[in-house]
Amino acid sequence: MSENNKKSSKAKKIKRNWHLFDAREESFGRMASKIAVLLRGKNKVSFTPYIDGGDFVVVVNSDALKYTGNKKDGKIYYRYSGYMGGMKEINLGDQIKKNSGKVIEDAVFGMLPKNKLRNEMMKRLKVYKDDQHPYGDKFEK
Repeated sequence: MSENNKKSSKAKKIKRNWHLFDAREESFGRMASKIAVLLRGKNKVSFTPYIDGGDFVVVVNSDALKYTGNKKDGKIYYRYSGYMGGMKEINLGDQIKKNSGKVIEDAVFGMLPKNKLRNEMMKRLKVYKDDQHPYGDKFEK
């Protein structure tokens, strides 16, 4: 079979599954890498790099996020306004108190491919502070 005869998946035939992650069970780096694989669809047999074939992911209990080592004080998030003196920084511990869902979203966002599909993949990531979410009946057992 030559390279040109391989079948690729079609965008219309994609079946999207739902996955639930509890932020209390794993450290956020390991959890974020698993989420990135699911959002991209690399766990499926029909994976095609240029088609958005990933699944939906719901993360609960983001306030109880587990992190290892000295990251609470050592990991720093930067943002820049574009003006002189406009560099702002916040460490991981303060960011978790301010908005714990953003920590997970930023980690997953950095692990996805830097192309036009990344924003569509991020729309399928749902993060909640506690275990209450509106997607109770969608998960496969």
